[in-house]
Amino acid sequence: MENKDEKNSLFADVGTLTFLALFGATAILMTLSGNIFLNTIYLFCTIGLLMMTYFFGILPSLISNITFIAIQAVVMIYQYMNKVSAIPWQLSFWMVIPILLSLSLYTMTKNQVALQRSNGELRTALIERGAFDEQTNLRTTVAYIEDIAVFAETNRRFEIPVTTAIIKIRYFDDLKRMMGSNQLQHLLKLTTDSIKEKTRTNDITYLLNNEDPTWAILLYTNNKGAGIATQRIKEGFEKNVKADISLNTMAISMVIGIASWDGDTMKTPYDLMNAGIRETQYDV
Repeated sequence: MENKDEKNSLFADVGTLTFLALFGATAILMTLSGNIFLNTIYLFCTIGLLMMTYFFGILPSLISNITFIAIQAVVMIYQYMNKVSAIPWQLSFWMVIPILLSLSLYTMTKNQVALQRSNGELRTALIERGAFDEQTNLRTTVAYIEDIAVFAETNRRFEIPVTTAIIKIRYFDDLKRMMGSNQLQHLLKLTTDSIKEKTRTNDITYLLNNEDPTWAILLYTNNKGAGIATQRIKEGFEKNVKADISLNTMAISMVIGIASWDGDTMKTPYDLMNAGIRETQYDV
């Protein structure tokens, strides 16, 4: 899949560069040929052919391009046979340029669509595996448990401290009864944005539970460092709630539990998660 995506990306780039180069060459040839009237007509015909390529695909485009070439040839032959005027050979580039532009545009768009489809399939696969939450764009419990195992191995091999912070909304069940569904969704988004806003790029954020909203962060730090990081999150969250007209009339606050990985007493990733959840009970 990765090699295929790289190939599609390369072809999309080649198509884009070729398309731009051909348009530049067209502009130069139009200037040199000097026939403003015919150049303008042919330019609009070419734009029409490009639109057909973009919306209908390569086969209708090729048929239209061949028709366009045939029309130009008929016009030239008619002018020659009736001696209306000399054949404008300087405009013959219009027989080649439109079809080259169409082919480069098709190459560009076809591979871009393939990349978009591949990204969509990857996103769907992540959602189906339960490793990615579609609503908040956060990783879920599945990814959290897998990542704890990686963090724990790093802790064992390099003795780097590993800590998790579990974040919940205080009295969420009571708030849920007072808020509408739109307000609840808004609160979920505001909380997620507040956490992302105050975390470092190497601190990974997860959504563990949608029903009783529970977030988690994995950090390479000790309890003290995690306490400083979560205090920033709390302050940012409170500031955002106060500034939000739909939420600032309610008593909304966070509870945070912090737990560090202990290789002597913790045997599975769930031990760290459960330790962090227990600590939320003591955040008053």
